[in-house]
Amino acid sequence: MSDMLVKLYDLPEVKTLIKKLKDQGIVIRTAMSYEKNKVVEWAGDKFGVGWANECDVAFSNHPVSCLIATKTGSIIGFACYDSTCKNFFGPTGVMEIKQGLGIGKALFLSCLHTMAVNGYAYAIIGGVGPNDFYTNTVGATTIEGSSPGIYRDQLTERKN
Repeated sequence: MSDMLVKLYDLPEVKTLIKKLKDQGIVIRTAMSYEKNKVVEWAGDKFGVGWANECDVAFSNHPVSCLIATKTGSIIGFACYDSTCKNFFGPTGVMEIKQGLGIGKALFLSCLHTMAVNGYAYAIIGGVGPNDFYTNTVGATTIEGSSPGIYRDQLTERKN
């Protein structure tokens, strides 16, 4: 899986999408430090320990660099930035039953807008799975020669 590059100085607006979701009872917001255990555990349960580890790191940033989507006080999605590496977006995930509502797009764009405000001109999406989503949403382009990129030489479980 290759990395992708996004221009942060030419992003689509996200406010209308966030309002539409809010009208449906879905809130997109920055996770609070006191929610760390719940968010990290949720990410691990839904998407695996690797993503939970990256999510955990996002809570050590100030401000926290993890956004969540909630409905009636329950987590339904998350997205992180500046977690695996500075200037990286991800990981991100939305509950399967809630996919297709624009939640992932709202989380993604909200993170990118925050990264732009923080002074980045470009963002890297690491180890991309759904290339088409990122290309269609923000015009992201594949970074040639970036697979496996930062995710090379990963530790594996040792078998005795």
